[in-house]
Amino acid sequence: LEEAAFQLQQIFRIDISIALNILGIESMRAGHYRMGYTCFKLAADRGYSKAQFNVGLCYEHGRGTEKDLEKAAFYYLHAASSCHPMAQYRYARCLLCHRPENEWDRHEKAVTFLEQAAMAGVTEAQAYLGVFYMRGLQPEEKKGLKYLLLAAKNGDAQSRYHVGVCYEKGLGVQQNLAEAMKHYRQSAAAGNRDARERLR
Repeated sequence: LEEAAFQLQQIFRIDISIALNILGIESMRAGHYRMGYTCFKLAADRGYSKAQFNVGLCYEHGRGTEKDLEKAAFYYLHAASSCHPMAQYRYARCLLCHRPENEWDRHEKAVTFLEQAAMAGVTEAQAYLGVFYMRGLQPEEKKGLKYLLLAAKNGDAQSRYHVGVCYEKGLGVQQNLAEAMKHYRQSAAAGNRDARERLR
């Protein structure tokens, strides 16, 4: 009986969190940002990772509450720790963009979260890692190309352009101008100006 009661409490807690998160999304869409933030926060405080991510977005963009990047990072971390892929990406970006660059442990933590998000299919994380590995202090061109190809396959025109550059210059792959042209054409067709210039 105790176990059944506990299970019912868990289901109720999760259902309430889901409902609050949905109410928050609808409130945001209607332009009621303060109400949306409040709903997200209630669900986030119950441990619901999707709501924690949404609270992070509210703090990052100042929607329904004052802008606060530290609080955004805090909520992204909680959602990321529950394997929320987009939160992993956002938290990693917070670590890399808004923290001192010389802290190696934060740098490694950010890369770990980016790789998890990339493997979960987050195109933004794939593209970010591709450029990150290509332009690092010690470039890892093959690794960078792998992530750029993943992002390009997911429709990212800028990553498709970078894949073209890799083939044109032989970065992480055998130089192949015909293959470079193919990637530039695909990127240009998707509206990428850099690719159009490169084709000329």
